[in-house]
Amino acid sequence: MNSLLLNTDGVQIPQLGFGVWQVPDDEAERSVTTAFQVGYRHIDTARLYYNEEGVGRAFRASGLPREKVFITTKLWNSDHHRAEQAFDESLARLGLDYLDLYLIHWPVPSQDKYPQAWTALEKIYRDGRARAIGVSNFTVGALTRLMNETEITPSINQVELHPHFQQAELRAFHEANGILTEAWSPLGQGKGLLNEPALATLAGKHGKSPAQIVLRWHIQLGNVVIPKSVTPARIKENIDVFGFTLDPEDMAAIGAMNTSTRLGPDPANFNWMG
Repeated sequence: MNSLLLNTDGVQIPQLGFGVWQVPDDEAERSVTTAFQVGYRHIDTARLYYNEEGVGRAFRASGLPREKVFITTKLWNSDHHRAEQAFDESLARLGLDYLDLYLIHWPVPSQDKYPQAWTALEKIYRDGRARAIGVSNFTVGALTRLMNETEITPSINQVELHPHFQQAELRAFHEANGILTEAWSPLGQGKGLLNEPALATLAGKHGKSPAQIVLRWHIQLGNVVIPKSVTPARIKENIDVFGFTLDPEDMAAIGAMNTSTRLGPDPANFNWMG
C-alpha cells in the first residue's frame, strides 16, 4: 500500500482507502471488516452517513493496533457553528480517542460559516484530537478564503473526481499549495464510466478490470482514492492495483475521457442542511 505525506507534522495517509457512503450501519460493519481482512487500513466515513458506529465496531473487532489504521470522518453542514461538539460526538460514536483526519464536509456558501468551523478544527488539531484536518468539496475560491483568513492550510480536499470529471484546475491549485487531492466517486458511481471502450482496451492489455484501471490512474496521478463496495469480491479487487503500471499512452487515453460531467452537487451552490 502506498502512503502519501500530508502537510501536517509528517502524518502519512494510505493512498487507497475504503469509503462507506450510502452504506447502512450494520452493512458498514460487515464491509469494513472485509476491507480490513484484505488489507485496507484507511476508512472514510462521515456524520451524515449514519454509520460511524458500525465503522467503530469493525475496527474494535479487527484487533488491529490503533496506529495502523487511518480513520476519517466529517463535520456536517448544520454543525458549522458547533464544530468542536460535533467532533466529540463523532469520536464517541466511533469509540476512538482521536481521529486521523477530520474534514469540513461542504462549504455551504449561503450559510457562510465555514471559516468559523475551520477555526474550530484548527483548535481540535492543536489539541491533538485530530492528527490532521482538511476539507471536502471546496472550490478554489473557498480554499483561497480559508488560507487568507485562517492560520492552517487544509491538508487535503476530498472532491468528486473520476475520468469523466478530472478537475485539472483544482488539482493544480492543490499541488501549488501543498494540499492533497482525494477523490470521491472515483469510479463514476456505476453510471457508464466503466463501460468506456478505452477502459475495456486497457483492461485487456493489463489483464485487469476497468475499475482497476481507473483506480490505478488515480494512484498514478497522485490522488488519494476511496472506492466503495459492499461486495467482498469487489472490495478485494479494488485493492489489487499496485502490481502493474499504466504507461504514458495509457494515462493519456484516460485523460482524453474528460467531459467535465459532474455527478454530484456543485459545491458553489450546494446549501442543504438536512
